[in-house]
Amino acid sequence: MTERSSDDRLSLVADNIKRINENIQTALLKAGRTDKVRLMGVTKTVDPEIVSFSVKNGVTLLGENRVQEFLDKRERYEGDPEVHFIGGLQTNKVKYIIDKVKMIHSADSEKLIREIDHRAKNAGLTMDILIEVNIGGEESKSGIAPEMLDELAYMSAELGNVRVRGLMAIPPVNVDGSSAVYFDRMFRLYSDLRDKTAGDERFSVDTLSMGMSGDYEEAIMHGSNIVRIGSVLYGYRNYAK
Repeated sequence: MTERSSDDRLSLVADNIKRINENIQTALLKAGRTDKVRLMGVTKTVDPEIVSFSVKNGVTLLGENRVQEFLDKRERYEGDPEVHFIGGLQTNKVKYIIDKVKMIHSADSEKLIREIDHRAKNAGLTMDILIEVNIGGEESKSGIAPEMLDELAYMSAELGNVRVRGLMAIPPVNVDGSSAVYFDRMFRLYSDLRDKTAGDERFSVDTLSMGMSGDYEEAIMHGSNIVRIGSVLYGYRNYAK
């Protein structure tokens, strides 16, 4: 990347941040919401310098998909961003990130959650998790079936070093080109879990992570409060890297 093209890339990212934040506020207004939505920058294959620039321009929450890539890049990040792990996570990789992220979005099995709890205990911390729900029942995607949510949530609550903060999903697109029906189902699952665990000190359900570059405004209309934005923030990248 030449100096000129690097400057152009930074300028584009700055413009994208402004536009996305404006779109978030517009969606909140349309939905009649008065709460906040957090913009997460999804950093897969993005140069650390670009990530650091986005942090300095207000994108202080980052989402990491790949353990090794994160470990290779994290020391080059500037601005002390809050980092969540959002990708598929193998149990044997938990130990590498347990003390380096604030939340894990992709908790999708009892085995994985028990390993997170075990590693968190060893590290002397409590790890916030989101339970990933396969709301569309797609074989190609991870996540638990909706009907298994309560069982996994209450199992997690019995552990001493994980805390269920809410739910995450990557819904499919319906035949009409919209994911609204799945976003709505996720919001109902989230609201039900939040309501039934209110007052239970083992839970702190306040986070619904759904919506990405192509559908984040629609997700906000259906209650999402973290949107995970990659390509429309940083530009399209070569994900095969």
